[in-house]
Amino acid sequence: MDAVRVALLRDVLAGTGWPDATRRFAGTLRSSVLPHGGGLLLVGTAQYEPWHLAAHLVDEAAWSGTPELAPTLVRHGARPGDPAHLAVGLGRIEAARRGETLLVVAPEEPGAPLLERVHDARRAGATVLALGTGDQELHAMAHEALAVPDGPDPGADAGLDLDMVQHLVGAAAGENSPPARRGRRRFADRLSRLADRLTAPPPARW
Repeated sequence: MDAVRVALLRDVLAGTGWPDATRRFAGTLRSSVLPHGGGLLLVGTAQYEPWHLAAHLVDEAAWSGTPELAPTLVRHGARPGDPAHLAVGLGRIEAARRGETLLVVAPEEPGAPLLERVHDARRAGATVLALGTGDQELHAMAHEALAVPDGPDPGADAGLDLDMVQHLVGAAAGENSPPARRGRRRFADRLSRLADRLTAPPPARW
């Protein structure tokens, strides 16, 4: 989803509270990651891996000049022979420590094995953020949580779903980064990069 489509989605959702809610959540994400120089872990459930959010955050990190936003994707099914960026397993959550941030995306129940690791990461001092359909145990562990309706939101009148919310959170995390961190590129250069991004084909699976 490019910047124009994100803007259109925000227009459609204007008045529902979702643009502000996703910006607040993105602000919490950004403020928990940037002061510590990174250490963002992103994990889904055994049935769902947040590929698109991972790719979107990598793009936003590069675009906004905030490399700390680029996440480490933690995978339930990681194998030693996988490419390096896909080989990080759940043991990485167990190793999380103070100064790191764990973002959990859960469109369904996260399951006991993941919840146990999230609990351990929080006890070790990591900041826990949750984005999902409102699992009570997960959201109780989180320092900040955003619950997305399980199905279309009747208040949004736009068929809002978790995928849309992830796009809004990712975009807000990058666009709201402090100006000093965005670099001092000339306006023409920034405009050129924006044009390239909007005309480029969708990225392949990350």
